[in-house]
Amino acid sequence: MYITRRLTSTILEKLNSSKKGVVIYGARQVGKTTLVNEIIKRLNLRALVLNGDQSRFLDILTSRDLVKIKSLVSDYELLFIDEAQRISEIGINLKIILDNLPNLKVIVTGSSSLDLASKISEPLTGRVWSYHLYPISFSELSAFKNRAELNDNLEERLIYGSYPEIFSYESIFQKREYLQNVSDAYLYRDLIEFGDIKNPSKIRDLLKLLAFQIGSQVSLSELGTSLSMSKDTVSRYIDLMEKSFIVFRLGGFSRNLRKEVTRMDKIFFYDLGIRNILIDNLKSLKDRNDSGFLWENFLLIERMKYNASKQELYSNYFWRTHTGAELDYVEEKNGNLFGYEFKSGNKTSKVPAGWQKAYPDAKFECINKNNYLDFILS
Repeated sequence: MYITRRLTSTILEKLNSSKKGVVIYGARQVGKTTLVNEIIKRLNLRALVLNGDQSRFLDILTSRDLVKIKSLVSDYELLFIDEAQRISEIGINLKIILDNLPNLKVIVTGSSSLDLASKISEPLTGRVWSYHLYPISFSELSAFKNRAELNDNLEERLIYGSYPEIFSYESIFQKREYLQNVSDAYLYRDLIEFGDIKNPSKIRDLLKLLAFQIGSQVSLSELGTSLSMSKDTVSRYIDLMEKSFIVFRLGGFSRNLRKEVTRMDKIFFYDLGIRNILIDNLKSLKDRNDSGFLWENFLLIERMKYNASKQELYSNYFWRTHTGAELDYVEEKNGNLFGYEFKSGNKTSKVPAGWQKAYPDAKFECINKNNYLDFILS
């Protein structure tokens, strides 16, 4: 089943109205290649498709030789390079292409920003549009499902996540097998290859510990002690996980009030199916003790997708004081503050007195099962 991605129209507009290239970041299996193939189909252009995982033509793409590059792309109207982070000096060679072949449309994808971004950031400054492709969003599902159907689909997403291929499987066994294969075959590949990981088992153990701690503040020192690793190594590994689009951090919000907690971040997963397979728990919500944390992670990542689809600039945090007052989510846009409390049922909550006193101009809303679709649908 093909699900139209929100980025499709955005990228089509950029390619049709601009001479810049397009870079699409996103985790493996998130649908980058499928998205670009759909764009190529809609543009109806003669396209040259190359893959950084394959050795063919790599000598030309790393040559810095305009004559060789022209010989490769001649008669084509669009160049698509998939998994570009695997090509050495891809940044400078893309610069040569974009500067000298302005009529050639260029799309590049990468499953790891830890290597690709460093290769293209300087040479391609001002020459590309960059986008992050997330797993399937509720907003994308809403194109062909009404609100009742989205509600019926909620538990599936909390348990099995939203990687595109997961939607093509019906049985529990197929979904488990798919998630296990993604975890085993792809999840650690870029981390180990580009991150100079000497002990891959430590990455697996750290990811599992983080999976058990979603929604909680994470102590790097405690994680290091548990894994016999230094605090700095734990921090570096988490940074690699972020740049491979496995996890993301949520920091504490503060305006330098001494009572506000900011020292430790919370860690969440870009996809809950991946999180759940890491701890080998694909049980239904009624048989779990972590449904509240799944709900919080779900709302956070769906809100990120929502903001990305609207191309809005924002900052996001959690808020907590040393006395225990807290908000699950804080968003800052255009100098305005918005505080949110997440409830997994239908209960509501009042604005914390400490938040209201410290930030009297901030807005507050409780997000529960009754109104969550308004919070995440664009």
